[in-house]
Amino acid sequence: MSAVAIKGWCPGALRPMQSGDGLVVRIRPRGGRLDAAQAAGIADLAARYGNGLIDLTSRANLQIRGVSDEGYPALIDGLAELGLLDTDSDTEAQRNVLVTPFWTADDDTPSLAAELERALASASLGLPTKFGFAIDDGSERVLAGASADIRIERDRNGGLLVRADGARYGRSVSRGEAVDIGLAIAEWFVISGGAKGEKRRMVAHLAGGASLPELLRGDAEPVARSAAPVPGLYPTGAMVGVAFGQMPRQMLSHLAGCAQALRMTPWRMVLAEGMHEMPRGADLVTDPNDPALRMIACSGAPRCREAHADTRALASALASFVPADARLHVSGCAKGCAHSGSADVTLVASREGFDLIRDGTTRDAPVLRGLTRSDLIANPSVLMGGH
Repeated sequence: MSAVAIKGWCPGALRPMQSGDGLVVRIRPRGGRLDAAQAAGIADLAARYGNGLIDLTSRANLQIRGVSDEGYPALIDGLAELGLLDTDSDTEAQRNVLVTPFWTADDDTPSLAAELERALASASLGLPTKFGFAIDDGSERVLAGASADIRIERDRNGGLLVRADGARYGRSVSRGEAVDIGLAIAEWFVISGGAKGEKRRMVAHLAGGASLPELLRGDAEPVARSAAPVPGLYPTGAMVGVAFGQMPRQMLSHLAGCAQALRMTPWRMVLAEGMHEMPRGADLVTDPNDPALRMIACSGAPRCREAHADTRALASALASFVPADARLHVSGCAKGCAHSGSADVTLVASREGFDLIRDGTTRDAPVLRGLTRSDLIANPSVLMGGH
């Protein structure tokens, strides 16, 4: 086993990240799905070599936390036995594919995901670490709010299209063309300079004036965006939430014992495949009105060395004051690891206190600065603009 490589702040299994509670080891389930044996195996490895905590990320991945340098090699061996490793860290980093969890056995979704992952493994595109793909080919776009740079979707007539994120329309494709066109757009992104600079994302590249070649553009309009999924029963299984996207290993073991497989989502929820009733116990979020679903918070201090505050304790204290149709994001620093998009209210911790941003991201200008935890607890109406 080679020495641990710790680079950047977007970890993998073969390239972990050092955090305040040890190494963070990220697992990218193929096709966004873990069979029951794999899920149970991850829970066991988290108990043996980590601190027993497992994150669900906004990229629909899992992270084992609290891994020591000494325990890391054995953990990697265990993940290899479960079939959850890539051949090398570069291949792992490039295999960044979000998959709708609502597919059925006769859909194109599983085969599209497998084909795209194989193609990415054999390509040398030089994509940025955060650059990703989404396969969102249902009758509604459920991944529209999730981070992705190239999207495989349905058009208004039920056909497939491939669309650069930020473009209103996509190119109509046959099933056999979809992956090749997606990779061609990714190659254009790199060649045209999108992988350089600070942002290195498709939306920023197009907004900066880059124009797709005519061959990769199209006039196909994607289907409508769906309402945000919530816990409940769906034709494909039971969707359950996890408060703040962090579960103890016992929760993952419980879910692995209930379902034939688990489908990961970017919403801090898991779809227990094939279940016809909601699983109970293990502190799962099963009520679609649970305030925990309106809260987003990163690991925070002391679990993250970059964080300036205990984000989850504050989010929990404020949860009951956030309206049912609003979302609160509490970030330990300006990077916004837990949520890169906009929220109704965003609190960003700094050395001087919390900055408050409305209808924006951690990178937008705050309306108030230097708020203390005590200020927010004593006057929670300030979140929504009260006094």
